[in-house]
Amino acid sequence: MRRFFSPLANAAAGGLMTLSLAPFNYWVCGLLSLAIFAWVMLSAGRGRTLPGRKTFALAFCYGLGLFASGASWVYVSITNFGNSSVPLGLALTGSFVAIMALLLAAPFYFLGRFTDNKFSFALAFAALWFISEWLRSWAFTGFPWLFAGYGHTETWLAGWAPVLSVYGIGLLLAFTGAVLALAVSGRLSPLKRRGPIVLLAAALAPWPIGAALSQVEWTTAQGPLISVGLVQANIPQEKKWLPEFRGETISRYQEGTRALSDRDVDVIIWPEAALPMLYRQAPNLMQALQRNAESTDIDLITGILYDTRDPARGSVSIHNSAAVFGQNPSVYHKRHLVPFGEYVPLEDFIRGTIEFFNLPTSFIRSGPDEQSPLRAAGASWAPLICYEIVYPQLVADSAQSSQILLTISNDAWFGASIGPLQHMQMAQMRALETGRYLVRGTNTGVTAIVDPKGHIVKQLPQFERATMSGDIRAMRGATPFMLGGISLVFALALPMLALALFLRRRVEPQPNAPINGELSD
Repeated sequence: MRRFFSPLANAAAGGLMTLSLAPFNYWVCGLLSLAIFAWVMLSAGRGRTLPGRKTFALAFCYGLGLFASGASWVYVSITNFGNSSVPLGLALTGSFVAIMALLLAAPFYFLGRFTDNKFSFALAFAALWFISEWLRSWAFTGFPWLFAGYGHTETWLAGWAPVLSVYGIGLLLAFTGAVLALAVSGRLSPLKRRGPIVLLAAALAPWPIGAALSQVEWTTAQGPLISVGLVQANIPQEKKWLPEFRGETISRYQEGTRALSDRDVDVIIWPEAALPMLYRQAPNLMQALQRNAESTDIDLITGILYDTRDPARGSVSIHNSAAVFGQNPSVYHKRHLVPFGEYVPLEDFIRGTIEFFNLPTSFIRSGPDEQSPLRAAGASWAPLICYEIVYPQLVADSAQSSQILLTISNDAWFGASIGPLQHMQMAQMRALETGRYLVRGTNTGVTAIVDPKGHIVKQLPQFERATMSGDIRAMRGATPFMLGGISLVFALALPMLALALFLRRRVEPQPNAPINGELSD
């Protein structure tokens, strides 16, 4: 049984990380998760060697536990709304979990190359954790979900978000966890020499420093208060695209808009693909929305599928878009699409093989990389549709030319799972990283307004038809992360790896001295 202890312990540690994230928010579970992960990796050593295949396998087990628990909503989306059978849903979800676990584990294959002593282990473990999260943010178009830092929107470490983003918080947390693992395993003897004391101090210092950074105002308010209204229509996903339900959908949004107009708001937000039709299929409705916005002096921003035509080729491209009606009409086309939900990879080969590959919105085309911010209520808005909000660098780049973050989404795809609450927490982190107000409009929740410190100041309950209004401010200025991006985290992680490698070569190995003295097969 002892041979199964380490893999099972790591899988359990991965599941523990999920408890640090929304909706559970037990942030200490994230620290314990990484400490157990590091402790199990220490136990993989024989002498002063950490075998690559063994560290990779153990990290893979950690990833299985993390994604099987934290991304369980994938199964809900596939079976409830992808019209897949239970066996097929389990197979597809299991494949997804395994692929993500492989990506998480890949950097840890090299852990033994950088460490053979306690100092180098803590440095290398933390740096490789960051590289693992970074790898998952772009491989196979990226799935930057379940990052360790998201559990710290309300802790002292939140102060690091405007500087090092969620990536940097994860790195610092992993370093603390690795040192904690060393301490528990008896590898630190603070009373005997100065080195362990320095290591402990370095692991603890980011926490009070983060608390101090939380007091820094990286951005400042500009202009008058802007009153924002949001309509949450609560359209059932299974009815959303039915032609016979189209009238009811439009009616719900129009009624919500009339209610908000009485509150003297400056701009009204409808969620992603709020109108179940193509933009050019309903010219009379589009003209009516524009006339109403002009006559009431209330701008409207709505999600809609926007069709662009190429007469020369005789083709039509359909985009998942956000359109502004009012004083400055404009359109934004979503840039980062969701595989299978908005487009089908290898479409010529797998389209039509199973019903899941024929979802009603899986024909979307991405918009151009360079697009201007939207203008509404006298301010510039960075539009981010659904999945785009989970990409830290994309949001930071968009915020450079914008004063407010706007994200619209249809999280009905997640059902009553933990997915929408995780999605909301990631949006909070984006506000914190950029020092901007964030307005989030959704179909079924979570519809909310977030302040520049990442705090939810107002929100609607999930799965209810409702409207909400609140005040925000346009913000000017830039956070360090907006200016330096993820290169700031690399500027910390790469020297950590270099120092780990230096210490590994500098410290003379002692024959038969295990790195851990903990578990053995």
